[in-house]
Amino acid sequence: MIEGRISRISGPIVRAGGLGGAGLFDVVEVGKRRLLGEIVRLERDEAVIQVYEDDTGLTIGEPAVSLGRPLSVLLGPGLIGTIYDGIQRPLKALYQKTGAFMSPGVEADPLDMEKKWAFTPDPDLAAKLPEVPAGGGGAAIPADVLPAALPGMVLGTVKETESVTCSIMVPPAAETSSRAGRGGRENRGKLTWLAPAGDYTCTDVIARTDAGLEIALAQWWPVRIPRPAAERLAADQPLITGQRVIDLFFPLSKGGTAAIPGGFGTGKTMTQHAVAKWCDADVIVYIGCGERGNEMTDVLTEFPQLEDPRTGRSLMERTILIANTSNMPVAAREVSIYTGVTLAEFYRDMGLHVAIMADSTSRWAEALRELSGRMEEMPAEEGFPAYLPTRLAEFYERAGRVRALGQKEGSVSIIGAVSPPGGDFSEPVTQHTKRFTRCFWSLDRELANARHYPAISWIDSYSEYAGEVRDWWEKLSPRWAAVRQEALDLLKKEQRLAEIVRLIGPDALPDGERLTLLAADIIKNGFLQQNSFDPVDMYCVPAKQIRLLELIMEFYRRAGGCIRLGAPLYKISALAAGESAGAAAEKGGDERPIRERLARLKSDVENGDDRGFADFERDMTGVLDALERSYRGKEIP
Repeated sequence: MIEGRISRISGPIVRAGGLGGAGLFDVVEVGKRRLLGEIVRLERDEAVIQVYEDDTGLTIGEPAVSLGRPLSVLLGPGLIGTIYDGIQRPLKALYQKTGAFMSPGVEADPLDMEKKWAFTPDPDLAAKLPEVPAGGGGAAIPADVLPAALPGMVLGTVKETESVTCSIMVPPAAETSSRAGRGGRENRGKLTWLAPAGDYTCTDVIARTDAGLEIALAQWWPVRIPRPAAERLAADQPLITGQRVIDLFFPLSKGGTAAIPGGFGTGKTMTQHAVAKWCDADVIVYIGCGERGNEMTDVLTEFPQLEDPRTGRSLMERTILIANTSNMPVAAREVSIYTGVTLAEFYRDMGLHVAIMADSTSRWAEALRELSGRMEEMPAEEGFPAYLPTRLAEFYERAGRVRALGQKEGSVSIIGAVSPPGGDFSEPVTQHTKRFTRCFWSLDRELANARHYPAISWIDSYSEYAGEVRDWWEKLSPRWAAVRQEALDLLKKEQRLAEIVRLIGPDALPDGERLTLLAADIIKNGFLQQNSFDPVDMYCVPAKQIRLLELIMEFYRRAGGCIRLGAPLYKISALAAGESAGAAAEKGGDERPIRERLARLKSDVENGDDRGFADFERDMTGVLDALERSYRGKEIP
């Protein structure tokens, strides 16, 4: 440890002399209350420290002690279901110590160090090791028969929750993980001892190597160093969210990155809540960095009450929450996203798929701006530091679908909310985020005001993953790409016609163009809009999504053919199943107009109800065939 003395204080930025021998990003205990901080710049013998706690009352001359290690998080069983602050202190433990208002300098263990977990050693690995007492001794073991302790190798498992099994792995070497071409895959020695099945605390050693490495149930990892992987894989598997506008129009792949920009009240947080609840990720990491306290309170109170639709148990059994609201220390907001992504990489290395919700990266960027100003750095556009794009890139580049060091396939998907002031998408955070994300879900204020949920604009949004997930979708329907593009083209055409309608009204348009407006209205209300309170419509499986859109586009094509034969639009709008000979023979059939039934099909037909779709398609085909025959003057061959 190296001790220095505080020479200057500027808000959360502290300068201390005598720390020239410390390292960049070393953890520092600042002042008599031992506030946690991190060295962010070294200037000869002086260190610039950002303090992650409220430093009110700190005075010049107080000690600043470098601990000689980087800021790290503790990775092990017990993370799932916990609510942390930005530097991995459990809020429950802080509340028990200080009450509702956190006191600076209070320490809290990231994990419950007294709780014992049932550890089950890997049977294949245990079979290769003769039984040796934990303290050593016993018969000597020939080195050539000992298994190598390779980074990422699974030593055993712990049942963390009913939904997640935590793998205890040989950790990679943090000091080599960031070197190009190395990836932290060096042999950590030969495994000489593995603990038998039993109950252990997070600090108990469960394995030893002949290189002197002792592996405990929980392990530390620096937050600013990405955990290494053996290989990055193609992002060709979609992250299914159950939200039709996302999955089918603007898909996100597992291991992908997405941005949700939108002004105040457009539904960024609600969209992230829906994705967190319904997406097919194994683990959710929700980072509330700089959001208002009431929004984070909703997350903290609602998530434990929500039911995981896949398991029927509490959603918290696969969720980690990091709460760092706007009234908490600004420096901790800056580090909270690194804390969250490191926790996500830990579960990715187990072969799990993890989704990160960062709400919001704009507040995080504002923390960077404040810290940069305190350090008297030259500002760039709108006062943000010149390295803002670099920091955003470092965050989003930690997403990806990989083959982990243990050869298991896992992924980290990052969905970041952006809060541009006044909804101005030309501001720096939104523009730089577009550079580093491949999926852009633009929220539209007009849609939000019209109570259209999700308020994702089908005109301004895009996804570069559509081509990569095409093979997956075409296993469900070979026409997925064609139908998707037809629908998007129809919506763009409707937007152009809407400008004309505002000037001259819809009645001045020919029936063919009025049909375009009608079909676009069915797509918007019967496909894109989704009711999160409807037990049928709140979640839509991929097969139902593509079936819905195929039926809408089939109606549009067949109705267009009837109009070209001379049928007026009002007759198409009034078509009902009772006009079909086959449907009329059925007692108690649905007599609503086909157009109305098509718009309500999303709620009328449940997931997996193929018969419901088949019945509707039969009715629709029957009435359109009858209308065509009446205008052709002959039977359809």
